[in-house]
Amino acid sequence: MYLLGFDIGSSSIKAALVDTRTGAAVGVAHHPDTEMAMTAAQPGWAEQDPQLWWDCACAATKKLLQKTGVQADGIQGIGISYQMHGLVVVGKNQAPLRPSIIWCDSRAVGTGNRAFDELGHERCLSHLLNSPGNFTASKLKWVQANEPSLYEKVDKFMLPGDYIAMRLTGEAMTTPSGLSEGTLWDFKENALADLLLDHYGIDRSLVPHVAPTFSLQGELTAAAAEATGLRKGIPVAYRAGDQPNNALSLNVLRPGEVAATGGTSGVIYGVVDKPTYDPQSRVNGFLHVNDQSSAVRQLAATDSHPEGSGQGLPTRIGILLCISGAGSQYSWVRQHVAQSGLTYGEMERAAAAVPVGADGLRIVPFGNGAERMLGNRDTGAQIGNLNFNRHTSAHLYRAALEGIAFSFVHGAGILKDMGMDVSAMRAGNDNLFQSAIFGQTISNLLNCTIEVVETTGAVGAAKAAGVATGAYSTVEEAMQHTSVLRRYAPTNTNGIYTTAFNAWENALSKIIR
Repeated sequence: MYLLGFDIGSSSIKAALVDTRTGAAVGVAHHPDTEMAMTAAQPGWAEQDPQLWWDCACAATKKLLQKTGVQADGIQGIGISYQMHGLVVVGKNQAPLRPSIIWCDSRAVGTGNRAFDELGHERCLSHLLNSPGNFTASKLKWVQANEPSLYEKVDKFMLPGDYIAMRLTGEAMTTPSGLSEGTLWDFKENALADLLLDHYGIDRSLVPHVAPTFSLQGELTAAAAEATGLRKGIPVAYRAGDQPNNALSLNVLRPGEVAATGGTSGVIYGVVDKPTYDPQSRVNGFLHVNDQSSAVRQLAATDSHPEGSGQGLPTRIGILLCISGAGSQYSWVRQHVAQSGLTYGEMERAAAAVPVGADGLRIVPFGNGAERMLGNRDTGAQIGNLNFNRHTSAHLYRAALEGIAFSFVHGAGILKDMGMDVSAMRAGNDNLFQSAIFGQTISNLLNCTIEVVETTGAVGAAKAAGVATGAYSTVEEAMQHTSVLRRYAPTNTNGIYTTAFNAWENALSKIIR
C-alpha cells in the first residue's frame, strides 16, 4: 500500500508517494516545471490564483502515477503540506471570490499593528504568542475593510492547504495548528481566538469546521478522482503548514529539537513544551503538529470552545523564525545576474573560488516583503561596498549566499535570547542547504552541527497521513526512517567568518536604525 503527500508551495506543487511497508519514497513529481507566477498589483502585494494550485496538484499527481506505475487503488491516504499564512475566501459554492493573499504579501501589516496596539502587546503575546501582524486574520480584516461587497459574499475563509483539501473532499475544514498560524488560536483559553475575532468583527460562522491534524478529514469525491487520476473514496488524513510539516518530516518532534529550511523563505523552527514568545514579537509561536493540549478531539466533535480541556496533555509549540528574503534572493541573482542557463551547482563552484567575506562585497537579502524579525520593516534588498574593478559575478554569488546565511545567524541570536539551544539542527536536502558555502557559514558562526536529511515536505505529509489511516501506530513510528546525506560541523576558521558577519551586521544596523 502507498500514501500520497502534497506540498502546496508558492513556486510549485510537489506530490510524493511513500511505500507503507518500507517508509521509503517511491517517487516525487512537481508541476509546473517553471516557477508559478505571483501577481503584485501594488508594491508589497503578492497574490496567486487558488485554481492554479489545484490545476498543478492534479497535473503533478498524474505525472507521479505515470512515473511510478503505482495504481490508484493502492493508495491508502492523502496528506497535505502547504504555504503558511495565506488567505483564501470562498462563497457558498466553494469557489474562490478573489485571488489568495499569500504569505509574503505585506498589505495587512498596518492592520495587524493597529490591532496589536489596541488590544495591548502583552495581551496579544500571552494569548496568541504573536502580534496579529501580517497573518491570515489580519488579511481577512483587510478584505473586510477594503472590499466590503466581496466580503459580504464570503461563506468560509481558509488557508491554502484547507482549500486543496476542500477541492479533494468537498468539505471545508481547518485544524487548531492552522488556526494558530493565522493568529486565530488562543493559547491561554485553549480555543478559537475570540479576542481577535471580536476585535476585527469577524463572524465565527466564517471559520471552517475544526478537525484534528491527524484525522480522517473527508474522502476524495468522484469529481476530484477524475481530475487527479486517483480513485474515489481515498481519505484526506493530515494537513499542516509547510514549516511545522517540514519539522515533522525531519523527525523534529520533541522539545529542544530544531529544524531549518532554506527555500523561498528561510526558517529556523524549534520545538518547546510550553507557550513562549519574544516580547518584541520578532519570531512566531504556533501549535506544532503533534501538540495534544489543544483539545482537538472535542473541537472536531463539537466545534465548541472547551476551556482548559487540554490540560495535562503534552504541549508542543513550534517557535518559528522566518526570513522572507532567502531563496527568493538567490533565485533573483540566478535569473538576473548569472549567465543564462547557469545552474545553481555552477554558481556554487564559481562562488567557492571567492574568499570568505566575498572580498568585502555585502548583500542584505530582505527584498521579499516585510521582515518579521526586523519589526515588520520592508527594507528592500541592498548591495553594499561594490567595487567595479575587483568584484565579479562570482563575488555576487558568494555574497548572496553569505547574506542569507548571515540572516539566519542574526535571527538565531533572537532564539538564543529566548533560551533556545541552536547547537544542532536538521535540514532538508531540497533547498539552500545543498550549498556547502551556505551550510558551512551557518555551522561556523553558530558553532552548530547541521544534519542534511533526505526528505521533502510532500514525503513527510504522505507519511503523516499514515497515522490516521492505520499504516503507523504513532507519529514517531511514521517518521523514524530518515537518511542523513551530509553533515556540516564547525571548522577552525581563524575568525574570518566572524569578521565577515560583523561587517554584514554593521551594514544591517545602518539600514534598520
